[in-house]
Amino acid sequence: MSNQRKIWDIREAYKKQRGNDWSLSEGAPLCMWGGGATPSTINVIDKVNPLTTGNATDFGDLTAARQYMGGAGNKVKGVFGGGDGASNVIQTFNFQTEGNCSDFGDLTTGRLGLAGCGNEIVCLFGGGDNASGTYYNIIDQISYATTGNAVDFGDLRSGEAFVAAIASTTRGIWTGGNAGGDAPAATGPEKSTHLITFASRGNASDFGDMVTAKNQNTGSSNNIKGVITNGQATLSSGSYEQCIIATTGSFSNFGQLTAGRFFEQGAGSQTRGLYGGGANPSNVNTIDFCSLVAGSTFSDFGDLTAAKKSACGIGNSEGGMGGAQVQRSSVNYMPGSGRSLVMCGTTPTTGRIDLVFIPTAGATLDFGDALVNTRYTSGSSSRTKGFYAGGGTPSTVNTIAQNLFSSLGNASDFGDLSVTRTDGATSQCGSSTRGLFINGITPSGTNVIDYITFETVGNATDFGDSTDTRYAGASLSSPTRGIYAGGAAPSPGVIDYTTIASTGNATDFGDTTAVKGYAAAGASDTRGLVMGGASPSIVATIDYITIASTGNAQDFGDLSVARSGSSGTSNNIRGMAYTGRTPSITASIDFVTIASLGNGTDYGDLSLAREWPSTGSDSHGGLQSA
Repeated sequence: MSNQRKIWDIREAYKKQRGNDWSLSEGAPLCMWGGGATPSTINVIDKVNPLTTGNATDFGDLTAARQYMGGAGNKVKGVFGGGDGASNVIQTFNFQTEGNCSDFGDLTTGRLGLAGCGNEIVCLFGGGDNASGTYYNIIDQISYATTGNAVDFGDLRSGEAFVAAIASTTRGIWTGGNAGGDAPAATGPEKSTHLITFASRGNASDFGDMVTAKNQNTGSSNNIKGVITNGQATLSSGSYEQCIIATTGSFSNFGQLTAGRFFEQGAGSQTRGLYGGGANPSNVNTIDFCSLVAGSTFSDFGDLTAAKKSACGIGNSEGGMGGAQVQRSSVNYMPGSGRSLVMCGTTPTTGRIDLVFIPTAGATLDFGDALVNTRYTSGSSSRTKGFYAGGGTPSTVNTIAQNLFSSLGNASDFGDLSVTRTDGATSQCGSSTRGLFINGITPSGTNVIDYITFETVGNATDFGDSTDTRYAGASLSSPTRGIYAGGAAPSPGVIDYTTIASTGNATDFGDTTAVKGYAAAGASDTRGLVMGGASPSIVATIDYITIASTGNAQDFGDLSVARSGSSGTSNNIRGMAYTGRTPSITASIDFVTIASLGNGTDYGDLSLAREWPSTGSDSHGGLQSA
């Protein structure tokens, strides 16, 4: 067989990315060590390719000389935060463009001895101290997609400094450190750990104790396993440990570095952990590596550009990047890659908009705010924009607002509905060019269907009428048909359909398996799902239909929990049901695989519990022909 390489047609590659079928590389995997002390504090950034061996080369410079920083990276950006002098500065660079760092924003509190971890969307900085005896339990959050100051994520279980951090795509863990509750002395070392879920802001919980107490330790991880080196407290015993990130309390002994040291720093890839520099007591330039997939030994990788300690290590293909779909370095966002917006709702009434990355469980982020706090809105989306319309503030409004999927930020005004109303269909319905907003309360029930042309800012136009005056139904679509299913009075089990390209009244499609309203919906280009709802008791039932035909819905399976007042979205593979009552108001998310009958699986949590939000996705069934 000849040694030929396939040349990808750019349109074919784009379609595969849109269909969640191909994860594009962002260039070479890289590990960086920023700053440190030689013994004087320096601003140099070293780089290596973790999949090879050899000596580090110069990448560029920090904005100022620093040591004792925390940091992390996604496929595109790396960030360093804090450092000696109790700095609050966050600095950033692009992995694929050699050069100096630039300013990203500020931490909520300046500190040193903090540790960073993250997934493809967010980076968290945990712990640290002010060099004067104050130890912090602060966890700060930034989003890689924007620059700006960090916001509060929650708290560690106790104030800690000089901790290690590891991560998967869904979890972050801080280990060891100084000054926590289980320290034998006021300054450490620690066995304790701190666990967070990236999708849910809030305080850390206990992950379980390490085998040996450590401080000034460091770690590296892939999406499954972390390896934590010994630190100063256990330097003589060489206590290196590993853990499975998905399983609490799973620490066990690992191998040892080629030479024991502390203030070394970890970085890595999905297959290797690298540990560079350190002191014992003199500074060294050694880089060791281990396999994160198999084995428990360290080998020599090469040397840093100088002997130094306390440089901050980060990588663009380690821990939280495992399995996450990413974009080319030339773009920040590719339409159709799986972004979903969950907009507004009541908890009480909120204007919060969350971003969910459908292909990757637990990947959620604060996106921005609605025009005003509102609830009971209707959703729709094109491949580039998410929309919500109508609702209550609590007074009923006719506003249509839009958000660009590509840019985190607040909603902007698009136009007005033809009829002011609330409680319209929550889940998105439309084709690649048109979005439909169906029925609602005005304050009495209405049968009006409005449509907008996505690329033309302005007011909605009357499309036609549904078969009756239901409200609180679920909507979904294929590239050609819009579906409106269930709802509240007078015919809550009815399913309507329309031809999206042609205005006109809806036609009867069939019935849901049970009378229910306040359900969520999602669709591929061929199959539609109606998930959960109330009939009047809250149910977990999932119905499915074949969109191109007509007839009654059939049983698909059950959500992991019964929920109503939920909203749904999808890409062409997964259907998502967001929040609602279970019976208490929840932040939880379920997903199902649309092509396979079966029950729902827990995805993670939104940043905020709510019911009756609206949704939009850049890759739902109605957009698959674009």
